[in-house]
Parts: sequence; structure tokens; C-alpha cells
Amino acid sequence: MYLTGFADEAGADIDTQIRATRELGWSRIEARKIGKVNIHDMPEDEFDAVCGKLSDAGMEINCFGSAIANWSQQITAPFESTLQQVARAIPRMQRLGTKMIRIMSFAVIKDRDPQDQMAQERFSRLREIHKRFTDAGIMPVHENCDSYGGMGWCYTLELLEQVPGLALVFDMGNCICHDDCIKGKPYPKQSAWEFYQHVKEHIAYIHVKDGIWDAANNKAVFTFPGEGHADVQRIVNDLLAGGYDGGFSMEPHMAAVAHDPSVTSTPQIRYANYVEYGRRFMKLLTQVPSA
Repeated sequence: MYLTGFADEAGADIDTQIRATRELGWSRIEARKIGKVNIHDMPEDEFDAVCGKLSDAGMEINCFGSAIANWSQQITAPFESTLQQVARAIPRMQRLGTKMIRIMSFAVIKDRDPQDQMAQERFSRLREIHKRFTDAGIMPVHENCDSYGGMGWCYTLELLEQVPGLALVFDMGNCICHDDCIKGKPYPKQSAWEFYQHVKEHIAYIHVKDGIWDAANNKAVFTFPGEGHADVQRIVNDLLAGGYDGGFSMEPHMAAVAHDPSVTSTPQIRYANYVEYGRRFMKLLTQVPSA
């Protein structure tokens, strides 16, 4: 088992991300944005500089938190732009020795029923994405975020059936703010525990996020791990009791959210929140019942 996190929530620049990771006593970062762009879209000279700083610090990028097929990518758009992202990511991951990349299954088409989401086109594209990465010795892991596979556990299982060999990164905190499209309208929010129970045998990696759905204001309020409704302690207990030995990656969403520029904090608060989040998760691990 190891601990890591989206250190871009501690700070935008790689120096701050390394400093926060080191303060927590960790040696791994899940790389998403460095500066203002995703790591697979950075200019080459900036990527070179990042590689040098990581090497000097003895830091490892354990996973690319890519934007490939994510909530901002439309299934109706040409596939070529996605393949270009894949082609940029692979040599960078190989240079860094990174073996895992987070992907999704393209944005949900608004104003369409769950059964009318161009599913076959999604499956076809994900099979090609999966093949290109695995041919390069890289494991793509699908996240249950705001995309087709995140509409409910049965949609994730459908992806696994249609894309043989695909593994999962499970984000328990995503469940509290996503509609459960398996159930009838008006859709309730998902149960993290229910989702987890159906997919746990396919989980290769975990994103740690927690929160509460504020129905009155139609938004998620994110919390420290174990303080919300995402069943964090229960899921962590069950994972470790079952022999899980993969990564736990922090994604607080409290002082900074990569896809929501309205969530802003001072650099000091942002940094302190990320470090405190990591410390609280380490404390939560001490409360796991011993085998």
C-alpha cells in the first residue's frame, strides 16, 4: 500500500507540489495539472524542467491524472484529438517510469436518457485507447467520474465487459454528487458503498474524496476524509481486510478544484488544506481494525 495525491490541489507549480508531498513524508505524486495545463499537454521544455526537479527530489509520478475521455471530452467530437492526447502521454509516461493513467468514458450527453448515450461508440473508442496504452506497457484505469461509466455501477460493469482488461480507479467521493441513473427519475445520488460493493474486485487504485450533497443548494460540499457521506472509513476497512495493496490518492476538492475555477483559496490555505487532508487520511488508516 502507498499514499499519493493530486498535488496540484496544494499548488500549481511543481516546486510546491514536491514540497507538500515531502512534508507528508510521501514520495509519489498523481500528476494532473502543472502550471495551467495537464502534464500530457505541457510544452516540451516545461516538461523537461519538471522531470529534472522530480529526479532531484527523488519523487515519482505514480499515475497520470489525464484528461483523456474525461467530462470535458464529447463523444460526438472527432476521435483524433483523443488519440493525439494518448500519443503525447505515452512517451512522457515512459520517460518518468509511470505505469498507470486515469481515463474516463467521455461526457454524458445532456438531455438524453441513459440508454441513448452512443454507448457502442464509447466502447469502441475505449477499446482503442486501452490497446494503445497496454501495448506500451501502461495500465489505463477508468474513474467513476462525470462520464458514461460514472452514471451508476452497472454502467461501469458494462464498460468492463465491453473493454476486456480494463481496470478501475474508484473515487468514493464522486458518488455523493452523481445521479444514480440505475434508479428511476428523479434520480437519487449514488451510494458509495453500494457502488463499491459491485465493482471492488476490479479496483486497481483509489481516489480519496469525501463530502455531503447539499440538496437545498444543489451542490456538493467536500469534507475531510471520514467526515462526509462517502463511506470512506468503511470502504478503506473493507479494502485492506481484503488484501488491497495499491495506492490511495488524495483529491480533497476543498480549497481547489481542477475543473471549477470558482473554488479559490489563498496559496497558503490551499497548501495547508492539502497537507492536513493527507495527515487526516493517515490518521484514518490507524483506525482500520487489525486483521
